Amino acid sequence: MAHHPKRKTIARDISWLSFNARVLQEAADSSVPLRERIRFLGIFSNNMDEFFRVRVATLRRMIQFGNKANMHLENDPQQIIDEIQMTVLNQQGEFNRIWEEVSKELNQQKIFLRTEKELNVEQQNFVRNYFEEDVSSDVIPLMIENIPVFPMLRDKSIYLAVVMWKKESALKKKYALIEIPSRTLGRFTILPSKPEESHIILLEDVIRFNLPDIFSYFGYDQYHAHIFKVTRDAEIDIEEDVSTTIIQKLEKGIRNRRKGKPVRFVYDREMDPGLLEYLIRRLNLSKRDNLIPGGRIHNFRHFMDFPEQVFKEKRHRKKPFDHPLLTVRRVTDVILEKDVMLHFPYHSFLPLIDLIREAAFDPDVTTIKITCYRLAQQSKIINALINAVRNGKEVIVMLELRARFEEEANLEWKERLEEEGAKVLVEIPNMKVHSKVCMIKKKTRDNNTIMYGFVSTGNLNEKTAKLYGDHCLLTANQKIMADVNRIFNYLEQPKTGFNFLRDCKVIIPSPHFVKKEMLKLIDEEIRQARKKKPAAITLKMNSLSDDEMIMKLYDAARAGVQIKLIIRGIFCMLSESKKFEKPVRAISIVDEYLEHARVWVFHNKGKEKVYISSADWMVRNLEHRVEATCPVWHEELQQELKDILNIQLQDNVKARWLDNQLSNEYVHTTKKKIRSQVETYNYLYKKTQPHRETGSH
Repeated sequence: MAHHPKRKTIARDISWLSFNARVLQEAADSSVPLRERIRFLGIFSNNMDEFFRVRVATLRRMIQFGNKANMHLENDPQQIIDEIQMTVLNQQGEFNRIWEEVSKELNQQKIFLRTEKELNVEQQNFVRNYFEEDVSSDVIPLMIENIPVFPMLRDKSIYLAVVMWKKESALKKKYALIEIPSRTLGRFTILPSKPEESHIILLEDVIRFNLPDIFSYFGYDQYHAHIFKVTRDAEIDIEEDVSTTIIQKLEKGIRNRRKGKPVRFVYDREMDPGLLEYLIRRLNLSKRDNLIPGGRIHNFRHFMDFPEQVFKEKRHRKKPFDHPLLTVRRVTDVILEKDVMLHFPYHSFLPLIDLIREAAFDPDVTTIKITCYRLAQQSKIINALINAVRNGKEVIVMLELRARFEEEANLEWKERLEEEGAKVLVEIPNMKVHSKVCMIKKKTRDNNTIMYGFVSTGNLNEKTAKLYGDHCLLTANQKIMADVNRIFNYLEQPKTGFNFLRDCKVIIPSPHFVKKEMLKLIDEEIRQARKKKPAAITLKMNSLSDDEMIMKLYDAARAGVQIKLIIRGIFCMLSESKKFEKPVRAISIVDEYLEHARVWVFHNKGKEKVYISSADWMVRNLEHRVEATCPVWHEELQQELKDILNIQLQDNVKARWLDNQLSNEYVHTTKKKIRSQVETYNYLYKKTQPHRETGSH
């Protein structure tokens, strides 16, 4: 999969598929624990669904409307779609191969996935009872061959397509569809089995087993049933329509998403050919659409929740530990004295919840303002904010309702908060609010007001904080907090308040300003390199796809700036060129934790500038989102961030080279094995030791 010879960058969608191939590499790696390999298969599958739902759907729409301008594309969308299709079919083949391998290993560990045909008498009785008591009320078969209007098939659901007939009159077949109710019942059921074994059955196989009961009144004796699913276009086209509020648009959009045009039809290749033809025709699909034959099991994303209890080996994942400064005193008291940097998932997330809890009960706190993007289902952050409102504080929450696929949950949080009396901000036309910031105002003894809070690279979500690598600066620095306050002023009056963003002194906000500032900083390094002085840039982020930024990095590499890049996901830059004065070192780390942090370091004539940010270098983050990029001045914290970057740059276990061919070769060096996530844990854990020995202070 080489790039186009004339192109100056790699097509974003092709680069994204290359990232998902790295996820698949983790699933293929036999040194990864089995439960994690299954989880990576689930993540791969979920990623692929989202890719079709959003990106392929968008490319399709462009072909339909013949509109290239909006998509920042140099080449033809049809050509990209063809390349996507080839790549996806290859990856699907690899996925199936890995799943077979994983299934064998499950069997070696005496964990068996049983189909409806492989049950012993006790298990058959169990499945019959389970179906009657828990499943049957959620199963609604649709007899489809003669209904005038074909039912609306839901995205994200899987369906059993059933063919039935009598042995002696094989010509008269009946077709039915059953939606698998995995949302309410979960996909996995543990069967009774011998003490040292674990037997699991999938929900669709429970239903298959009970087909004769479901359709008993037809008196058929032959049943074939196969799984398929439809992936739909998920772009909620929120047009700028002044008369409807964003909430109505979203509610309509979530309904419409269920009706979006199918962009992919995935099915069990054993399916009855007549039924397959019939479905394709009734769904108005054509051969051009992504018709993907697969194995027996679909919606593999559920395998992210594969039952834990069946594994004999206990989870080896180490627990997050307390930051050494936050073990005994109130979080607020520590921050008012000095800046603290939390590094997730190594450090515990609890101090963020404690910070808001403490503010909720502090009689001198008047105001709490916070931005929320993706929240946990039982969000302790929201509970703490509700307590603050009840205690008479002014609470302002910027809730981004358009966090993709979280819209429904966030609408519910909005209602909860407003019922309690918090002020919820939602709408900024054409802008997503992606910054992770919090500001707390507190009166001092002499009746002044001080502000403290945090700026983070990650979401305020206690669940993902155990899996995502992020940095969070807890600070009472008045310059930083004054800018956080300006960002909130803008969020409270977005139509007229753009000057608040312009007036930020130390935080660099998006839209607009991050790009300008970063281009300036890179130019400064180029000037130094041309004078043959030391010049270096280290950038860590999720995605690098903005053309202008990439062109500027090419200039820097040609001038001799030392460039090091750690990019987890989309990477559109061609990192290898004979014209580069110094080779660009570009790696991606995919491991147990998701590398979500953004950290940027510029040599700056020896007075290094270090930033943490919520923004990636993608058009959408630089132009269409509210983001916060925050300088880190405290020397010890700067050093911590740089040490962690250096550990990652030395990774030779989970790092892959990002080369022009997208070959995802692992970085192999002869030095001792360095797996950066393990080393980072050890590095940060060591820092907690002296405090433990001498008692705390």
